[in-house]
Amino acid sequence: MSSKHSWADLGFKVMDRAHRTVLSLSGKRVLSSAFGMPVVELHTVGRKSGRPRSTMLTSPLVEGDRIVLVASKGGDDRDPDWYQNLVAHPDIELTMAGERRAMSARPASAEEKADLWPRVVAAYKGYGAYQRRTVRDIPLVICEPRS
Repeated sequence: MSSKHSWADLGFKVMDRAHRTVLSLSGKRVLSSAFGMPVVELHTVGRKSGRPRSTMLTSPLVEGDRIVLVASKGGDDRDPDWYQNLVAHPDIELTMAGERRAMSARPASAEEKADLWPRVVAAYKGYGAYQRRTVRDIPLVICEPRS
């Protein structure tokens, strides 16, 4: 690996695969939540490849059918690939509690983020630390059922 980003990316991929494996082997009973937040599997279309992609995430805010995701990438200075994919292709699917649902995703507006961010950090203080670690404004993503 030639840079810290390459090692970090590899680490995220290994954690994602391990999480997915434990969920599968336990019949979705183990690791269905992390840090007090529900785990969701995000299904996107690759912005460059056009191929299906999926990643395991947590959601600090679930309000009825609205699910909020945080594009933190652990405080990295780059947006996560999944975020770039859903910006390019906002029709996504989320699997949560074993149910896969068609959703539309969009970055929260500045006003929405100002309202949501304190609640996101209250749900998991690590997000505040991630924001302090980077100069990038960490996006929030609002996912709602497709109409």
